Amino acid sequence: MKRPSQVLSGLPEWDRCAVMGVVNVTPDSFSDGGRWLDPGRAVDRGLLLAEQGADIVDVGGESTRPGATRVSEEEELRRVLPVVRSLTDKGVLVSIDTMRARVAEAAVESGARIINDVSGGRADAGMIGAAARSGVPFVVMHWRGQSARMDELAAYEDVAAEVIREVARQMDTVVAAGVDPSQVIVDPGLGFAKRRQDDWALLASLDAWRVLGRPLLVAASRKRFLGELLADPRTGEARPARERDAATAAASVLAAAQGAWAVRVHEVRDTADAVRVEAAIRTNRA
Repeated sequence: MKRPSQVLSGLPEWDRCAVMGVVNVTPDSFSDGGRWLDPGRAVDRGLLLAEQGADIVDVGGESTRPGATRVSEEEELRRVLPVVRSLTDKGVLVSIDTMRARVAEAAVESGARIINDVSGGRADAGMIGAAARSGVPFVVMHWRGQSARMDELAAYEDVAAEVIREVARQMDTVVAAGVDPSQVIVDPGLGFAKRRQDDWALLASLDAWRVLGRPLLVAASRKRFLGELLADPRTGEARPARERDAATAAASVLAAAQGAWAVRVHEVRDTADAVRVEAAIRTNRA
């Protein structure tokens, strides 16, 4: 399957699915909370991910796991800005994972080149304007509500069609508010207001997102539906988050084969290798 052109101003044009590595500067993220809360350790982690093959390093200062409570804006800024500055100063392509306009603006001023808002501009009334003014690519993810109540919002009849339709509407909203349509990235929001069967249905139908004509970011890494698939057959207990990386690489390469522009992962090396294998196979089929 030939990949469509996925050019975003200010970013490289990769000949394969890009890999976005995650640095959570938080004490409470679902898979690695607290490991990179210290700014120095977070910077070292981002540099390691880049060395291992991450094309982009996504820095976030607020957990969006199901049930998470929000941190203050000031605390989020305190966590992320030193990390963004240090990584960009060292030549790393950084995206900022935030739902707040002020954090997005400050991060872009500090060198971030993508705004990755899991709410797609819904959580903060100022975000879309900030994204428009920045001119950097803006991720519009499928989102139905804050983490504290997202699980109760997971009700679908045809999840793939409904999620694409809702993202298309939000794309129209952000473009009408001034975001350059050529700078929009879309994301199906795996795990956000989704049941296990919803996540699998979305992963199985990523090629349908071509109808939107925009680069697709897929973030399956270590999420609940993988842990439940790999549950202990004796106890039924889900596989721990940090033991889901092989499954993450498998999901990521299947996303790449369906045309994903980038995949977002916590551990980079295996996924970076896998997407290169997918690209080599696709090239030799052409």
